Amino acid sequence: VGKAEHLEKGPNPRFVVTSLKSEERDARSLYEQEYCARGEMENRIKEQQLHLFADRTSTETMRANQLRLWFSSVAYVLLNELRRVGLCSTEFSQAQCNTIRTKLLKIGAQVKVSVRRIAVCLSSAYPYKEIFQLAFQNIRKAYPMLC
Repeated sequence: VGKAEHLEKGPNPRFVVTSLKSEERDARSLYEQEYCARGEMENRIKEQQLHLFADRTSTETMRANQLRLWFSSVAYVLLNELRRVGLCSTEFSQAQCNTIRTKLLKIGAQVKVSVRRIAVCLSSAYPYKEIFQLAFQNIRKAYPMLC
């Protein structure tokens, strides 16, 4: 499969070599559905390694390294679900984990704990408070038993 493009920076040829028969798939669907999807998965793996520290496996025992990788994987699943459900109609719906973490979650807040409830008071100057509230409402609708 060959794709010839000419962009502003110059030619951008791409070639995919496969053992699939041409009768099974046409070239366009093979390139767009298989090849491009593989690249997108590599981007998600890279995102987890860079922004959720999946590459930090420097302890001397395999169990500790495996536990670190599990924590990173759970963090990715939670952030992806936050992006998919909570931020679905916002400017963060396509944001990377690092953007969600630094702009939406890594904020100053005052936590007040009483006998009946826990209140999280955000700063009045927090620039994404409407998006934060919308994300919370969307999660509350999707998972009413958790909130």
